[in-house]
Amino acid sequence: MDTDKLIIFDTTLRDGEQSPGVTLSADEKVEIARQLARLGVDVIEAGFPIASPGDFNAVKRIAQEVGPQMEGREGEGRTNSPVVICGLARCTQNDIQTAFDAVKFAPRHRIHVFLATSDIHLEHKLKITRAECTERIAKMVGFAKSLCADIEFSPEDAGRSDREFLTEALAVAIRAGATTLNIPDTVGYNTPQQYGDLIRYLRENTEGGAGVVWSTHCHNDLGLATANSLAGVSNGARQVEVAVNGIGERAGNTSLEEVVMNVHTHPHAYPVHHTINTRLLFSTSRMVEDLSGMVIQPNKAIVGRNAFLHESGIHQDGVLKNKQTYEIIRPEDVGVTTNNIALGKHSGRHAFRTKLDDLGYASLTDSQFQTAFAKFKTLADSKKSGVTDGDIHALVADVRSAPFPASASEPPADHAEAQDAAAAAAAASAEPVASPRYELKHMQV
Repeated sequence: MDTDKLIIFDTTLRDGEQSPGVTLSADEKVEIARQLARLGVDVIEAGFPIASPGDFNAVKRIAQEVGPQMEGREGEGRTNSPVVICGLARCTQNDIQTAFDAVKFAPRHRIHVFLATSDIHLEHKLKITRAECTERIAKMVGFAKSLCADIEFSPEDAGRSDREFLTEALAVAIRAGATTLNIPDTVGYNTPQQYGDLIRYLRENTEGGAGVVWSTHCHNDLGLATANSLAGVSNGARQVEVAVNGIGERAGNTSLEEVVMNVHTHPHAYPVHHTINTRLLFSTSRMVEDLSGMVIQPNKAIVGRNAFLHESGIHQDGVLKNKQTYEIIRPEDVGVTTNNIALGKHSGRHAFRTKLDDLGYASLTDSQFQTAFAKFKTLADSKKSGVTDGDIHALVADVRSAPFPASASEPPADHAEAQDAAAAAAAASAEPVASPRYELKHMQV
């Protein structure tokens, strides 16, 4: 059957970074953004530019450096266009102008404006009336539209807002120029039935609703974020706001990998298709885990360490006879490798490079590769059982966490031993350098 394109809007760098205890440096944000672009996400919400000078500069760098990137985005089944770089803004002129000033350098850019619409937020947080709310939406979405063609509007706490007032507020946003309407279940309150019904109701009852993209943004407070997002898709949403590993405020956001693999595994159950390179899901997950410090639970769906492990004797017997007896997803489809190259102290650069490519680390610089290879050799000398994929993931994380070196030309190939010795010495003598940190103003959507 013909299906619509599902827009994957990734908020790992904005809502995901609002996870308690997570703060990413600008270099780390750019590195994750590059990987998200390779993965094939359609929109990267790079941050909340008004929050701090550091966040503004990180969003600006992502717009400049990642916005034009086409690596991994071309070919059959891919998006074949640059990623949209998005900045979040409250419904104030200064927020909106600052967001635009940060994202405008990307070939494709978006401003994401939000304002609460639930009575509890209007009365107790914003202390404004419904009339003042719609007046502010009209004015500020209109101002955003004067700067940028691609405008997203979110009514914060939509899941607890009065439905009739919500249709009124959203119609105002459409008339002011919004092209995407995002419906946040900000506190993870809704059930799949309730959220799906809400999306359908708003699509059918909002003036001008047929001409915009409807989007989901679900939190996981009751463990229903993925189910709610998919219910939204089944009822007409064509954009999902997600985060790698489901990181985010409180219990987290909808998990990118869970939504993508649900659509991937059930191509006839949902009226949509995606353009994500699923073979990069595992390495992207590990990168976010390493750089954010948010450890993934072992039994996490799709990317957890136990996701494709079998301990029960009955299960092991079945998998050895036919993997389909207990595996509905092939491990290699999400980047969990099963090749027969065993790495040890006798392995050379070619085998090591092949393993890195298989694990999704083809983007390492020459300098990072040389350092990683030297560390691998040292590790292989000390391990009788061989070097595992887990060892390689940890090793790459260690190399990536080192200070970003100045670029240098690659040394000649016939100086391999000298390269190994120099890289090992550098790795042994290097002292960890603290990344610059800043405090993000936590704004929930």
